[in-house]
Amino acid sequence: MTRQSQRLGALPPYLLAEIDRQKKAALTAGQDVIDFGVGDPDDPTHPFIVEAMKAALDRPELHRYPLGGGTPAFRAAVQAFFARRYGVELNPQTEVLALVGSKEGIGHLPLALIDPGQTVLIPSPGYPAYRAGTIFAGGVPHEMNLSAERRWLIDFATIPSDVARRARLLFVNYPGNPTGATATLDFYREAVDFARQHDLVLASDAAYNEMYLDGQRPPSVLEVPGARDVAIEFHSASKTFNMTGWRIGFVVGCADVVAALGRFKANVDSGVFAAIQQAAVVAYEGIDRPEIEAQRRKYRERAERLCAALRTLGMQADVPRATFYVWARTPAGVDSLTFSRRLLDEAGIVCVPGVGFGAAGEGYVRFSVSVPTPRIDLAIERIRGLRW
Repeated sequence: MTRQSQRLGALPPYLLAEIDRQKKAALTAGQDVIDFGVGDPDDPTHPFIVEAMKAALDRPELHRYPLGGGTPAFRAAVQAFFARRYGVELNPQTEVLALVGSKEGIGHLPLALIDPGQTVLIPSPGYPAYRAGTIFAGGVPHEMNLSAERRWLIDFATIPSDVARRARLLFVNYPGNPTGATATLDFYREAVDFARQHDLVLASDAAYNEMYLDGQRPPSVLEVPGARDVAIEFHSASKTFNMTGWRIGFVVGCADVVAALGRFKANVDSGVFAAIQQAAVVAYEGIDRPEIEAQRRKYRERAERLCAALRTLGMQADVPRATFYVWARTPAGVDSLTFSRRLLDEAGIVCVPGVGFGAAGEGYVRFSVSVPTPRIDLAIERIRGLRW
């Protein structure tokens, strides 16, 4: 007798979990494994944030249930960050909502917005949480195929008109996971126009906006005039401040959508520990500290080293403009699952096959450079010994 729901059974296998299983099997067999799979920073949370957390823990008033939408201090910090970074003035009461990490908000958004049978437009390749959240809500995911020829930007003209009519929600993700692609304000204007034309909610996943490696800060969709009528944007402290385990992020934008997500969350969680929110206040106040820029430089240098090594295999591997992911084309005639499996078996290196991010990811693999530089250098030595 099955013990899981049909919706859970409808999910594709979570690829990172399967990769973790393969990695553990290799480790059990005594293999030295270099893990480029999961995007988890190898450096600890910046000390100025840790010290703020220590101070917050000494405040008993922060030990109680937090306010569901976020503490006033956290919402004010988000408001100040958006004003400083993007010139966007948010209402902290109605246009800011604290999240237990952006993944939580992304996963719950379809449950707050769509009814069974409604369509959700998701990028392919794209973050698996868009599809999973849609399936849990009983929705129908429609993949928007991205391509290198268009710099991994969505081509809205290719979305069939009947699909657009049935759609309720549109996800976009720039800087992109897994591609590292970035978008311009012109792209966001097009996205906002498309959402308005088809009465869609536009959900921009900007979790990597501060992980730009080319010196050009990515824009926010909310910089587009009128965007807050149709758009929300997700942000995360995880990668920006090496706070993946802390689980804090936020969503901003269209007040009606923020309120709907907040109503859903009030029924399934009790908010983010207020001491963590206080530490995040200090983090966002320090967004321009040199430690953050040094982290970006480190990821850039690592990506350059790894890309150069991958090219020795005849792979196309460009240094990403943002994120800490290298999105590399597999050698000719080798599919992504075969490549990643051989890389693990023959070199003890873990990467993520592109097909795990959607059908349009086939022919690519993703490497996270959140790996210490000496381990990257060791991986490069192993890569240079491979033949395809």
